[in-house]
Amino acid sequence: MTPLNLVRVLFMLAAAALVGLIVWASTQASIGASFLRMIDDPWGVVTLTDLSLGFLAAATVIGLVEGRRALVWIAALFVLGNVVTAVWLARRLPDLAPALRRLRAGG
Repeated sequence: MTPLNLVRVLFMLAAAALVGLIVWASTQASIGASFLRMIDDPWGVVTLTDLSLGFLAAATVIGLVEGRRALVWIAALFVLGNVVTAVWLARRLPDLAPALRRLRAGG
């Protein structure tokens, strides 16, 4: 397996693990009640702000790469979270890796 394919598989496994955690958490607590507890805690606010910044960064990259299809990916990102980021990266990494290597090489 090539290093690139290994990274793609790891992103897909991470996405699957995150889906599992989401399903588990949804059986343990109400998302609304948990959200309210988070915004009452300063570190909860930091965590939510960090998450939002990550979504914005991922949405920016997705928007630059996907063009018109970006709206579907970005809408999914803000609804489903970084499961979408991991799936998108696993899908697009073969296209992104050569472009990133060229940028790193300065041209």
